Amino acid sequence: MSARPSVSRRTVLRGAALAPVAGIGLTACSPGDGKPAGAPTAPVELGAESEVAQGGAKLYRDHNVVVSRAADGSLKAYSTICTHAACPINKLEGTKLICPCHGSEFDATTGEVLQAPATVALSEVAVKAENGRIVAGPAA
Repeated sequence: MSARPSVSRRTVLRGAALAPVAGIGLTACSPGDGKPAGAPTAPVELGAESEVAQGGAKLYRDHNVVVSRAADGSLKAYSTICTHAACPINKLEGTKLICPCHGSEFDATTGEVLQAPATVALSEVAVKAENGRIVAGPAA
């Protein structure tokens, strides 16, 4: 009879419990297709142009987009999928976006990271005003 090491039930269960968590963590951190994660894939009408004040920003949660208006009246838009762990950002304070997952913060007017753990800026999304409405997405 050969002497094989015995594996306890606890060791097997612990390994089984940790395996899915490791896989989810790795896939959630990188969309991997080169496209802005969660950004519109076709032009979408977001709302009235008047909803975004000069110097301000508006979060469009349903489309994962934030739109800001510069002092000169021009519009900028960014994907609101956090570049750290691909969580949808659902909080806007003034022009600061705050990710609910790990607390990363972004400037809604530039897409730049204000607070880690994210280290990569948000992806810019094409945006325009058309007939008094804001339209975002490819060919916008």
